[in-house]
Amino acid sequence: MPEQIHPAERLLNLVIALVHTPGRMTKEQIRRTVAGYGDAPSDESFERMFERDKDALRELGIPVATVTSAGHGDDIGYRIDQDAYALPPLELTSAELGALSLAAEFWQDRSVRADTSRALTKLRAVGAGAGSSDLAAGLAPRVRAGGDAFPPLLDAVQARQRVRFTYRAASTGEVRERLVEPWRLVARRGGWFLVGFDVDRDGTRSFRLSRIEGRVRAVGAAGAFDAPTPEQTEAALLSWDVRDERTAVLALRAERAEALRARGEPADLPADAAPELRAAVADRDLVRVAYRATWELAEEVAGYGDAVLVADPPELRDAVLGLLRVAATLDGGDAGPTTTGAEPTTTGAEPGTTDTEEPRRG
Repeated sequence: MPEQIHPAERLLNLVIALVHTPGRMTKEQIRRTVAGYGDAPSDESFERMFERDKDALRELGIPVATVTSAGHGDDIGYRIDQDAYALPPLELTSAELGALSLAAEFWQDRSVRADTSRALTKLRAVGAGAGSSDLAAGLAPRVRAGGDAFPPLLDAVQARQRVRFTYRAASTGEVRERLVEPWRLVARRGGWFLVGFDVDRDGTRSFRLSRIEGRVRAVGAAGAFDAPTPEQTEAALLSWDVRDERTAVLALRAERAEALRARGEPADLPADAAPELRAAVADRDLVRVAYRATWELAEEVAGYGDAVLVADPPELRDAVLGLLRVAATLDGGDAGPTTTGAEPTTTGAEPGTTDTEEPRRG
């Protein structure tokens, strides 16, 4: 016997049929043409099935109307009232559309980029106009895509299945294989992180997805470990905020690096600043930006290229220089001396080795 259609699918089929019928559909037409009702073994069974589905749709707020024939009062049909079923006109303010634009900018992974772009295009078509998202200009969150590691990790989190991957540690640069029970994927400070239990190290760790090298492999069966308790998850996430907050002084080119500018405050150079530093930032805007982890802010600053110079502190400048030197060698060329307009003799650090602040990281 053919497999029976799930009740939820049958309900959806009924809605589609009643929405698109040009006039009305009788019970006999529904039984004959709507997938799922042909499974009824008898007339009585079909009657119970249809009445139950009709009541369920009305409880959900779907206006199933009863239509009688002008010539035959006992000839009853059904349709969905299009006017009552349609949503009211969508009217978004500039601020509302701006907030949705920010949300769409946040989701830039390949798995959802197309959907968010289409949705935003449709919303703008009925919104407040082409300039309605100007309020969000420069405020888009700088969260890098999770890359190829994101989909398999998301599947593993949902299936509670262990994963194995090769990881480059931030503090030491060590590259080694990890066996992890994945708990949760979180977007923090410009990137995606996996929070989970490191089986080999017997403790909770966090892993930045951009430092995962190669393929993420699922290991063992689904349901291999219990889901973390709320207390465990909360403790893992709180570990991100235990460090003291510090401030950096950044020199920004005019009309550039708007995300840093928006969350910063105007700043001045200290009275004893070197003449070379004063000359380098003379035509720039100085802002003071709060941060907790040097490596996080360094990665963000390096992404702006020459639009941002680090005036203070020196360890942040070193970290940015290290990232830029490594980036300059990716094409096989000689990096040469890298300057930031601040201290040309500063030596750089390898990326991810600028401090040991990443909370209980891998």
